[in-house]
Amino acid sequence: MRLGDERLIHTNMVEGYYSIFKRGMKGVYQHCAEMHLHRYLAGFDFRYSNSMALDVHDGERADIAIKGAAGKRLTYRQPH
Repeated sequence: MRLGDERLIHTNMVEGYYSIFKRGMKGVYQHCAEMHLHRYLAGFDFRYSNSMALDVHDGERADIAIKGAAGKRLTYRQPH
Protein backbone atom coordinates (compact mmCIF):
# COMPACT_ATOMS: atom_id res chain seq x y z
CA MET A 1 0.00 0.00 0.00
CA ARG A 2 1.19 3.52 -0.75
CA LEU A 3 1.19 5.24 2.61
CA GLY A 4 2.90 8.48 3.54
CA ASP A 5 4.79 9.00 6.77
CA GLU A 6 1.79 10.82 8.23
CA ARG A 7 -0.44 7.70 8.09
CA LEU A 8 -0.12 4.73 10.37
CA ILE A 9 -1.42 1.30 9.51
CA HIS A 10 -4.09 0.21 11.98
CA THR A 11 -6.07 -2.98 12.34
CA ASN A 12 -9.15 -1.16 11.02
CA MET A 13 -7.33 -0.37 7.77
CA VAL A 14 -6.44 -4.02 7.26
CA GLU A 15 -10.01 -5.09 8.05
CA GLY A 16 -11.36 -2.43 5.69
CA TYR A 17 -9.08 -3.59 2.87
CA TYR A 18 -10.07 -7.21 3.43
CA SER A 19 -13.76 -6.25 3.51
CA ILE A 20 -13.48 -4.49 0.13
CA PHE A 21 -11.59 -7.46 -1.33
CA LYS A 22 -14.12 -9.97 0.01
CA ARG A 23 -17.10 -7.98 -1.34
CA GLY A 24 -15.42 -7.72 -4.74
CA MET A 25 -14.72 -11.43 -4.88
CA LYS A 26 -18.27 -12.37 -3.91
CA GLY A 27 -20.00 -9.70 -5.97
CA VAL A 28 -17.98 -8.87 -9.07
CA TYR A 29 -15.63 -11.76 -9.75
CA GLN A 30 -17.45 -14.62 -7.95
CA HIS A 31 -14.69 -17.12 -8.74
CA CYS A 32 -10.94 -16.82 -8.69
CA ALA A 33 -8.49 -19.55 -9.55
CA GLU A 34 -5.70 -19.82 -6.99
CA MET A 35 -3.09 -19.35 -9.70
CA HIS A 36 -4.55 -15.88 -10.49
CA LEU A 37 -5.13 -14.73 -6.91
CA HIS A 38 -2.01 -12.53 -6.94
CA ARG A 39 -3.43 -10.64 -9.93
CA TYR A 40 -6.74 -9.96 -8.20
CA LEU A 41 -4.91 -8.81 -5.07
CA ALA A 42 -2.66 -6.52 -7.11
CA GLY A 43 -5.74 -4.94 -8.72
CA PHE A 44 -7.46 -4.37 -5.39
CA ASP A 45 -4.23 -3.03 -3.91
CA PHE A 46 -3.87 -0.55 -6.78
CA ARG A 47 -7.43 0.71 -6.39
CA TYR A 48 -7.15 0.90 -2.59
CA SER A 49 -3.79 2.70 -2.70
CA ASN A 50 -5.02 5.17 -5.31
CA SER A 51 -8.46 5.95 -3.92
CA MET A 52 -10.44 9.15 -3.56
CA ALA A 53 -9.87 8.90 0.21
CA LEU A 54 -6.19 9.56 -0.56
CA ASP A 55 -7.21 12.42 -2.89
CA VAL A 56 -6.48 10.48 -6.09
CA HIS A 57 -9.30 11.05 -8.56
CA ASP A 58 -10.38 8.80 -11.45
CA GLY A 59 -8.41 10.64 -14.14
CA GLU A 60 -5.24 10.60 -12.06
CA ARG A 61 -5.72 6.88 -11.31
CA ALA A 62 -6.10 6.17 -15.03
CA ASP A 63 -2.88 8.10 -15.76
CA ILE A 64 -1.02 6.12 -13.08
CA ALA A 65 -2.32 2.83 -14.50
CA ILE A 66 -1.32 3.73 -18.06
CA LYS A 67 2.16 4.82 -16.95
CA GLY A 68 2.53 1.55 -15.03
CA ALA A 69 1.66 -0.46 -18.15
CA ALA A 70 4.28 1.26 -20.33
CA GLY A 71 6.77 -1.25 -21.71
CA LYS A 72 4.87 -4.27 -20.40
CA ARG A 73 3.13 -6.91 -22.45
CA LEU A 74 -0.16 -8.45 -21.33
CA THR A 75 -0.29 -12.16 -22.02
CA TYR A 76 -2.64 -14.81 -20.77
CA ARG A 77 -0.63 -17.84 -21.72
CA GLN A 78 3.08 -18.30 -21.39
CA PRO A 79 4.94 -18.51 -24.70
CA HIS A 80 6.07 -22.02 -25.62
